Amino acid sequence: MAGTYSIEKIELKRMLSNLKVSDKNAESIISSLDKMHKHVNILVLIGMLQKFGLGQPDLVNMLRRIGIDDITISNLFDSLDEQSVRNTFGKLIELSVD
Repeated sequence: MAGTYSIEKIELKRMLSNLKVSDKNAESIISSLDKMHKHVNILVLIGMLQKFGLGQPDLVNMLRRIGIDDITISNLFDSLDEQSVRNTFGKLIELSVD
């Protein structure tokens, strides 16, 4: 799932605008990215976008436009779901069948 993807600020802002993210929220996202030295884990970015109300279909389309393939996108959302479960319920219990 590892990989590096780049997007110019103006293109990111355009995408956010097309997704009906307010200018204030778009500037907040871009400012946060700048504070992270313009390098961020995609899961962090998706989390930020979800907090501003973007749903999975919009996020999937955005990730595709950035150039991320569908398998990687699916793995990203699986990771987000797992993080959500861990944040809600704590560490998962490992079960084994002998």
